[in-house]
Amino acid sequence: MQPLIASAPAVGAHALQTGPTDAELFEYVFGGGNTLLALSFVVNIALAGLTILGIVYLGRSLTDPRSKTIATALLLISVVSISSYTGLTSGLTLSVIEMPAGHPAAGATTAGESGVLVMWGRYLTWTFSTPFILIALGLIAGSNWTKILTTCAFTIAMCVTGLAAALTTSSLVLRWWWFVLGSIFFLVIVYVILVDWTAEAERTGTSELFRTLKLLTVVGWFGYPILWMLGVEGIAILDVAITSWGYSILDIITKYIVTFLALFYIVDEPESITGGSDYGATIPGSGVSDD
Repeated sequence: MQPLIASAPAVGAHALQTGPTDAELFEYVFGGGNTLLALSFVVNIALAGLTILGIVYLGRSLTDPRSKTIATALLLISVVSISSYTGLTSGLTLSVIEMPAGHPAAGATTAGESGVLVMWGRYLTWTFSTPFILIALGLIAGSNWTKILTTCAFTIAMCVTGLAAALTTSSLVLRWWWFVLGSIFFLVIVYVILVDWTAEAERTGTSELFRTLKLLTVVGWFGYPILWMLGVEGIAILDVAITSWGYSILDIITKYIVTFLALFYIVDEPESITGGSDYGATIPGSGVSDD
């Protein structure tokens, strides 16, 4: 019995080491002539860092609790992004997986291993950052927390099913089924933004700002499933580097540009944004200062 027990950890360790290591993937991205791919990660780390500094600087004079809540949501978008892009850069959230039979990239080789490079860390970015985008948009539109949290739940479901689509190797049909399921969740979010929140922004008085933000967000978000379909995870018309840059450009638009447009508006704390001292209080008049 002793040899069997002693060998169990070794077997587990061997199983965990299948495929390229983080160091090998890092070397593949940064030392293997993949400059375009590497830049798609590094540029976003720099932009996320600059956005964080910009929010801290521009938001230092905010006093209204609702304005502060929006600014905090905007800040957390970039906090998640800089963390997730660092994971991609280090190779921690990259993997090489073999595509199922019938996939256009089946039989491909990456970093000396059978399979294609999958940037599954991007799905972590979207899972944790898009809820904060929706929180900021919902608050700017003047929506209620029930509707905001519902959209957050749908966006998490959308990102998780997208991750499942990217990592499913057992069946090509199941990969596309995960993609369709995620797209349905996505359309629910689009409906809320374009219909419900647009009407609420009209009543709140933020319709001009919200119109710009929703167009950048919705048009940009439609680009993600299109890239997925065209990229190596879908029909493999675009290579990994071009797909990665496509995602990075969309992140720049829907995160950093949207963040600064919203922030420049709320720093003046117009009446359409401010919530007053009672904002967030359970009982009117019981608002607590967070200075």
